[in-house]
Amino acid sequence: MITETTAVTFRQNLGDMLNRVQYRHDSIVVSKDGKPVAALVDAQLFARIRRMQARFDALSGRIEAGFAATPEAQGLAEIDAAVAEVRAQNKTR
Repeated sequence: MITETTAVTFRQNLGDMLNRVQYRHDSIVVSKDGKPVAALVDAQLFARIRRMQARFDALSGRIEAGFAATPEAQGLAEIDAAVAEVRAQNKTR
């Protein structure tokens, strides 16, 4: 479950919030002035997020290297064409 709370409430209830994250595997979004500024998640989820980020960064680097010689305008045009093709296919389903 994801709970939203203010920074003040979070500070006042830190122990309870930590227990909810640790034992119930809840996530807590902390807001300040009505805007989300932080999230508290259990350590296993955080480790998974970091692994996914590392894999994403590696994949992005490989894609970037593979298209380094492609002019930006051409690459964007190819992306737009691919998106349009997939959208057209989804409309016919």
